Amino acid sequence: MKQPSKNRISLFMKYNIFPILLLTLLSCVETNKKSKKIVSDEVMRKTFEEIKTPYKYGVVFQHPDSTKMVDSPTIFRENDLWYMTYIVFDGQGYETWIAKSSDLLHWQSLGRILSFTEDTWDANQKAGYVALVNTDWGGDYTVEKYDDNYWMTYLGGSKNGYEAGILKIGLANSKTLTKPREWNTQHKPLLSPLDSEARTFDNKTIYKSIVIKDKEKHTGHSFVMYYNAKGEGNYESIGMAVSDDMKNWKRFKTDPVITRGKGICGDAQIAKIGDLYVMFYFGAFWKPGGFERFAASYDLINWTDWQGEDLIAPSLAYDKTYAHKPWVIKWNGVVYHFYNAVGSEGRVIALATSIELN
Repeated sequence: MKQPSKNRISLFMKYNIFPILLLTLLSCVETNKKSKKIVSDEVMRKTFEEIKTPYKYGVVFQHPDSTKMVDSPTIFRENDLWYMTYIVFDGQGYETWIAKSSDLLHWQSLGRILSFTEDTWDANQKAGYVALVNTDWGGDYTVEKYDDNYWMTYLGGSKNGYEAGILKIGLANSKTLTKPREWNTQHKPLLSPLDSEARTFDNKTIYKSIVIKDKEKHTGHSFVMYYNAKGEGNYESIGMAVSDDMKNWKRFKTDPVITRGKGICGDAQIAKIGDLYVMFYFGAFWKPGGFERFAASYDLINWTDWQGEDLIAPSLAYDKTYAHKPWVIKWNGVVYHFYNAVGSEGRVIALATSIELN
């Protein structure tokens, strides 16, 4: 490599060019850091075009006992079959069930995996969400083991009724993923609104949670949890927690990552499209009804909230009240957006897609 002459070095020193070059370099690095905290309007629009599902296929799943309400699908793949965990409300509280499908359209309920118990902190509420589902967009959607177990976080509580009492986050594990067998639960919650570390946005009750693996360790930790919670002001926001061992969690950041300061932002699901993380979530009551939204991030920490049209909104008889609580995947070139529909068919699981399937 050709070396700079002594005369050129002297000029650099004489006119203080080295400090200027250094400051310029540092400024470029800082600008790049800042730009990575905000996703551009162009990228947000391209992302919307990639994930949108304008074709409503219809209701794809109703609990075998149609008098019971179903909610919150989590969908994954194992041994060439699709599986969905879902939660059931029967008047007493939430239990968690599992169903299977060969084509994502027709589902068969298999049985319970989290049931009511007696005299426990979570006796009457166990609404579970499988952890460590592969987040790669168009990937295999398998579930990763950690410490030789599959894992699930769940909304837990002891009071009878619909999301009654002070709800907390529990942890369950199992050696088997797809069998209708009871998962093992812990004797105390992972996170509680009563914790001394609770923030003003999560100090009343905590609802759904999802755990993903932070492969790049953007947060400095192995696992990231997103959860929606209610605090002062009685609105729901989405916050973060982190862990290195699945069993011990601490809150991350002082403020929520997604909030509207009113109504509900909740039920996050994460997909990774290239170098961009996409958070699907639902909104409610900061405008009429319940509807599906998304946000995007380069680092899992700083999120840019989409300001455009809803991904899904109430429009048909079966989802006329709410179209919310997403699980979105891309498979064989088709985007499948599962959501909880409330309307003429009760509370059921419906599907919208990126192409017309009917």
